[in-house]
Amino acid sequence: MLSADETSSSLNGAWRLMLGKADGLRLLDLSADGFWNSFFAIVVAAPAMIVSWVGLANEIGDPNAFAGRFGLLVSLATVDIGSWLLPLVALALVARRTGFGDRFVHYVVASNWASAIVAWIMLPSTLLKLVLPPTSAFAGLVWLFLFVLSMVLTWRMTNVAIGKGAAVGTSVFAGMFAVSLAVQLGLLALLGITIPTSAGA
Repeated sequence: MLSADETSSSLNGAWRLMLGKADGLRLLDLSADGFWNSFFAIVVAAPAMIVSWVGLANEIGDPNAFAGRFGLLVSLATVDIGSWLLPLVALALVARRTGFGDRFVHYVVASNWASAIVAWIMLPSTLLKLVLPPTSAFAGLVWLFLFVLSMVLTWRMTNVAIGKGAAVGTSVFAGMFAVSLAVQLGLLALLGITIPTSAGA
């Protein structure tokens, strides 16, 4: 487990990258240990993600069936963690062939910590969904604003972490987004989970 100082430094570094500041890389541990330790970001993101899973489970499951709802929570966790990890595995398979293998570690470390930040950025919209009706237009607008903001920040982080110019960075960003979405939809279908339209906005 990482110390509080190491975690804070990593999050600060990722945040600076999300603001487009290359000096954020100096705050990240890009060693072999740092690469594997960056997956601790999943633990950092977990509280915010759990709130999201509980909200979705309440919306699409039977709130009075504890066992069924717990199983749904596990399934939703599987979808989110799979959507986080599997695209990185796919990237590892193609990184060297596409010319940025030397920046793979930079990207993975930065992306993991940035993903934890994104999970917390999205938390307000999740909390709104817990207290407002599923059809609330306000909750939908807040979700959309935070989602777009998160995508812009993630795009900036990708460009700086890859360090190969905007064209390559944008291609990696778009590819990872597409793979993540495909994994998410595939896992939802595999696990038999149907997300109502109102739950995604």
